[in-house]
Amino acid sequence: MEQTYQSLQLTEADGVMTVVLLGPGKGNAMGPEFWEELPRAMDEINQMPTVRCILFRGSGDHFSYGLDVARMLPRIASMATGNPMADERRKLMGQIRFMQSGFVKMHESPKPVIAAVHGWCIGGGLNMIAAADIRLCSRDARFSLREAKLAITPDIGGLQFLPHLIGQGFTREMAFTGGDYDAAFAERTGLVNHVYDTPEALFDAAQALARQIADNPAPAVQGAKEVLNYGIGKDLEDGMQYVAVWNSSQMQSADFSEAMQATLDRRKAEFNKKVNRGY
Repeated sequence: MEQTYQSLQLTEADGVMTVVLLGPGKGNAMGPEFWEELPRAMDEINQMPTVRCILFRGSGDHFSYGLDVARMLPRIASMATGNPMADERRKLMGQIRFMQSGFVKMHESPKPVIAAVHGWCIGGGLNMIAAADIRLCSRDARFSLREAKLAITPDIGGLQFLPHLIGQGFTREMAFTGGDYDAAFAERTGLVNHVYDTPEALFDAAQALARQIADNPAPAVQGAKEVLNYGIGKDLEDGMQYVAVWNSSQMQSADFSEAMQATLDRRKAEFNKKVNRGY
């Protein structure tokens, strides 16, 4: 049974789950509702057998302003006071680990995740899109790993995901300066795959890309994501062995047989559109 969320709007159509950030803070700032609801939403989506691609986007004029400081500060401050070596410190670490969990679930989801960014994408927003598989943006998009200006270290996945996307140098520049970076920088560094002139063009292109992914057989696409994620930090031989084991089972699937027969028949393959691999 689908759950109701305050900070997220979930809409499924033809295998694509579109998740819209709603706030309720200004600029879709990430308050208590978001941090509590994203992990639950990802668990729900991952168990939906008809969903074959996930698309995240913001509502209004921006993707996200990041952490809703005004609404989260009382919760965090209550844990940051007192004896820093005792219970308060453990509670604060537990809160950070819980906040990380939604982004980790995005990264580890068997389903491909696309992030479509328009307007500002700050702090937690940038950490979030770094956990996606593919990032697109509009010309007006602005990115900032703003945590240094708040006297903290980015701690929700950005420092783990970004180096694999844009390299150590650009990640360190963004983290050390807390500066603002435009869409041209994002495209040049590989933070985003493509840039579109308007948010409307961005959303249309993101939906088209999600549709293209969802039209492929889910086990093949999910297998590619599994192998790519496994290969992070591994040597070539480990990756080659893993994909060999993976594909040796995949080549026994009904979808593979259908793909081969359709190729011989010179027709479009008819793949199973409802796949649940138990994630």
